[in-house]
Amino acid sequence: MKNSSVVTEFILLGIPQIEGLESVLFFLFLLFYACTLLGNLSILVAVIFSSRLHTPMYFFLGNLSVFDMGFSSVTCPKMLLYLIGQSRVICYKDCVSQLFFFHFLGSIECFLYTVMAYDRFTAICYPLQYSVIMNPRICVGLAVGTWLLGCIHSSILTSLTFTLPYCGPNEVDNFFCDIPALLPLACADTSLAQRMSFTNVGLVSLVCFFLILISYIQITVSILSIHSTEGRHRAFSTCSAHLIAILCAYGPIITVYLQPTPKPMLGTVVQIMMNLVGPMLNPLIYTLRNKEVKLALKILLKEVMEPNGY
Repeated sequence: MKNSSVVTEFILLGIPQIEGLESVLFFLFLLFYACTLLGNLSILVAVIFSSRLHTPMYFFLGNLSVFDMGFSSVTCPKMLLYLIGQSRVICYKDCVSQLFFFHFLGSIECFLYTVMAYDRFTAICYPLQYSVIMNPRICVGLAVGTWLLGCIHSSILTSLTFTLPYCGPNEVDNFFCDIPALLPLACADTSLAQRMSFTNVGLVSLVCFFLILISYIQITVSILSIHSTEGRHRAFSTCSAHLIAILCAYGPIITVYLQPTPKPMLGTVVQIMMNLVGPMLNPLIYTLRNKEVKLALKILLKEVMEPNGY
């Protein structure tokens, strides 16, 4: 990507209307970030070291934990630094990297939720063929596929944004480099980039959501055909956590990226929810409603504590 811009750095204006609240927000966001890392790392460790969790469902959950930690780490450290008075300046290359990895990891999560819906669909609708359909080779292939699709998706968005020249001003009306905040700064016609970005983000989101919706329609039909009340309850419980996580993920995407004229303040608040609150809630959603994960964590904690004499 050739840099034809005069601008060599951007200034992140940060979160609007927080004068005097920087210290409070710093400790609050630091707590959210720490809980995100700790919660997702706990799930990842449980999935890796607990043999009872070596199944396709938990393999994808472990992948989701990795992406949640990475997704928060793209924007949160820089935001925490300027909340304690550090520089708000971000160089051009770092801005490019931040936008790329934000959409790279974000799109991977969308694809991963779709794969997880397919996994639940296969487990409930085709239980006898499940181990054959979702064999280790297929699971690894699906995981690698999410990486490749995420890379393609993010490369397109990053290229559309940064092939435009930036001659000044260089003040980004956001707490990180993102498309809606950067395009107004370009000193060229951005209509094509806006349309392509809207189409790209919208198309990926809608296709993934449509596939998830089809999967859960089929799942619902299969569950309702189960005669046992206990069987229906167990089937619904395995899907409820995934549905809650999907709602938490797609709500912010629709609010920020699928609006023709997004409101800056609303967009900032929603993006904070998407960057910090969502990744923090995922471990809670999956552990509080999942007995196997809770049991695996308890066993691992007990194994760690016992050798130390606790």
